[in-house]
Amino acid sequence: MNTIWIVMPILIVLMFLLGIELNKDAFINVARNPKAVLIGMTGQILLLPAIAFGLAWLLDMPPVYFMGLVLIACCPGGSSSNVFSMLAKGDVALSVTLTAVSSVLTLFTLPLIMELTSHIVSHSTGISIDLPVGKLLVQNLVLLFVPLMAGWLFRHFRPTAAAKVGKVLNKAAFPALMTLALLFFLQYTKEIIENFRMIGMACGLLIISSMMCSSLLSKIGRQSSAVRRTIVIEVGMQNAAQAIAIATSPFIFNSGEMAIPAIIYALLMNVILLLYILKFKYSK
Repeated sequence: MNTIWIVMPILIVLMFLLGIELNKDAFINVARNPKAVLIGMTGQILLLPAIAFGLAWLLDMPPVYFMGLVLIACCPGGSSSNVFSMLAKGDVALSVTLTAVSSVLTLFTLPLIMELTSHIVSHSTGISIDLPVGKLLVQNLVLLFVPLMAGWLFRHFRPTAAAKVGKVLNKAAFPALMTLALLFFLQYTKEIIENFRMIGMACGLLIISSMMCSSLLSKIGRQSSAVRRTIVIEVGMQNAAQAIAIATSPFIFNSGEMAIPAIIYALLMNVILLLYILKFKYSK
């Protein structure tokens, strides 16, 4: 069974939910604190993929996992980041802004970064990895941009109904993602167990190093502690559903193994960021 047919509806619902959460505060936030948005975008769009590429290279990861690690690093906008920012007493409006803006920007940055990565990996290993950029762009438009705008329009024209739908979807989002992770684990149990040490180390280092670097960037940019926490969470949390959809799509990579780093990353990021929030709370 190709998990694409499970992950596609989940991804569409998550992006629709993000659209519902968009309000005027999210857009005003760009003008109010453009430096914070720029720092967050730098961490999400440039820093994370660069660190992922470096780690995959240093660890000499097999091509399929090399591509998978860079892929999850290219998919910012984790669905739970807004909740995590709220728990960390961060800037929730900024969190929503960064998630929305990064989701749109990745329509263009993800194909470019992944095409460059596929060329480098193919050249260095002699294993041909083809990336149909056009199909990737179309799939991202359908699965990301269209439901995002549909959710925003729904909130704009039917705010009361959108608020009710948003509450229901918020409760269903995390269980749906955990169900996807469980099904994927059952389907690729052997591959995950055999490669967990290598991929787990790569994902763990990627999360921690990106959090540290984004925190440093925020401090250099003289952002408030609430904004710094928000940027750290936003950079650390990735859209695993998007990465799985791209990796397993029969129109793009059609590889379940390439999605394994996304699954492991998703599990580790929740644990590490929860510890980050708890550390912050108990250090007060």
